[in-house]
Amino acid sequence: MNTWDYVILIGSLAAIVIYGIWKSRKGDANDFLRGRTQWWTIGLSIMATQASAITFLSTPGLGYEEGMSFVQFYFGMPIALVLICAFAIPLYFKLKVYTAYEFLENRFDIKTRWLAAFLFLISRGLAAGITIYAPAIVLSKVMGWHLDTTILIIGAIVILYTVVGGAVAVSQTHKLQMGVMMGGMITALIVIFYYLSPHLSPGEAVQVAGKMGKMNIIDLEFDPGSKYNLWSGLIGGCFLALSYFGTDQSQVQRYISGKSMTEMRMGLLFNGFFKIPMQFLILFIGVMTFVFYLYVQPPIFFNQVEVEQVRQSDQADKLTELESASTAVFEEKRDATNEMVEAIRAENPSGIDKAQERIDRIQEQEAEVKSGVIDLITSVNPDAETKSGDYIFITFITQYLPVGLVGLLLAVIFSGAMSSTSAELNALASTTAVDFYKRRINTQASDKRMLGMSRWFTLGWGLLAVWFAHMASLFENLIELVNILGSLFYGTILGIFLVAIFIKYVKGHAVFIAAILAEAVIVTLFFLDKYDIYNMAYLWYNLIGPALVIVLSIILQSMWPGGKEPQSNNP
Repeated sequence: MNTWDYVILIGSLAAIVIYGIWKSRKGDANDFLRGRTQWWTIGLSIMATQASAITFLSTPGLGYEEGMSFVQFYFGMPIALVLICAFAIPLYFKLKVYTAYEFLENRFDIKTRWLAAFLFLISRGLAAGITIYAPAIVLSKVMGWHLDTTILIIGAIVILYTVVGGAVAVSQTHKLQMGVMMGGMITALIVIFYYLSPHLSPGEAVQVAGKMGKMNIIDLEFDPGSKYNLWSGLIGGCFLALSYFGTDQSQVQRYISGKSMTEMRMGLLFNGFFKIPMQFLILFIGVMTFVFYLYVQPPIFFNQVEVEQVRQSDQADKLTELESASTAVFEEKRDATNEMVEAIRAENPSGIDKAQERIDRIQEQEAEVKSGVIDLITSVNPDAETKSGDYIFITFITQYLPVGLVGLLLAVIFSGAMSSTSAELNALASTTAVDFYKRRINTQASDKRMLGMSRWFTLGWGLLAVWFAHMASLFENLIELVNILGSLFYGTILGIFLVAIFIKYVKGHAVFIAAILAEAVIVTLFFLDKYDIYNMAYLWYNLIGPALVIVLSIILQSMWPGGKEPQSNNP
């Protein structure tokens, strides 16, 4: 990195932190836990909470490797947000809640409130560690820092302004972070098109990507084992979004800060309008990175740390042979791509098909070379990470972006880490403070005491997130790992809320037992899939979970003598 890259990176991050602390300097406990913001700040804050560093590392990698299919994951979101605006927001606004789980005690009992809050704390606490771990990989790779040291540095920065400013600092910094993130990604796409301009136009680049199976935006096939198709996105994605935006405190906390119900709804719907285009853009950048590497030879393996270990071992000669084979395959693939482009320009369908068949054969050879590299890497280091998708976009950034833009794109990644992690820590702290500390430990806590304890809880959750980041290891794709973690718990939480809102005769004991049973089933399904005993895409957990809670709640309630059960709101 050049000096200007460091100046832009450090300057951007410092400005965001200082701005957040300054804007929240006069806050009380209410501001720390909930805040008060305008609808457009709410909308940007909701988007920024989701747009973690993982988004800008893993999503382009998904686009590069699998194409645009992941965008279907978000197709159910607008439907979910409309439903939340219609049913959940009026309840939260009427009750003036600090957390979503306060409503559950009002409707059921304290143990159901604590169960939902506990499931949230588990899922979001783990996710907070991952959102720290992801950018730590980047910084350790780019700057050569030790990974554990990098995790500590990132964690300390995020904890600092979240402990000081709480919800107000989180919402205010999100505005700047979204500006940096979107500006940086658009700049990256412009640079990619600039590099491609001697070879093909943007329209031709899209056509080439489409012929190579990367513009697969919609898959109409109904397949429960398929991770991403129209049906899993509309149905599973809708239920995941219902739970995430309607019951996850990290999201609920963003829009309950609205001054009126209208502002809460407008802020949430703002996210519904712009989230899919944003994810489309980020995936599209990954697809265009794929096209870029059709003309510029990519690394033989994007995780260069693992490659260098092989190069320093007694297997270096075999690596050299594979690199020569990779170069030959790349040159042949580039020729075939040029052949396809000429056929596209000549509007020659048979020529396009011929070039496409040739590319398919070459990609089989490419896969064989990659398999050989992975075998070589694992022979040197059996514990080596063999998934390199999260390294694709950062490799492009560090190797091909001009001076200054490298720092800007790294600022994008770290802004993502700061935005999502700060929101998660603030939500974890508010849930702990309101749902557990004030409800059970110190029911008469003063405003000053709640502010102090909320800061201590923020610090505690921050340290736990840093610890989990130390324990984490790369999954097949980090953004998928976050969504899988959510899908394991969100369905059960959503089921509790759906029963609370729509099935009035079901009481607390029935829904409490039903939720525990449903969560046990979801975890069992996950392990059956993990060990290839039964195949089911994780998005469907978000439908199965609430369905089980609803059905089991109704059955259990009907089994109670007289259809009634003992009910108490007291712990």
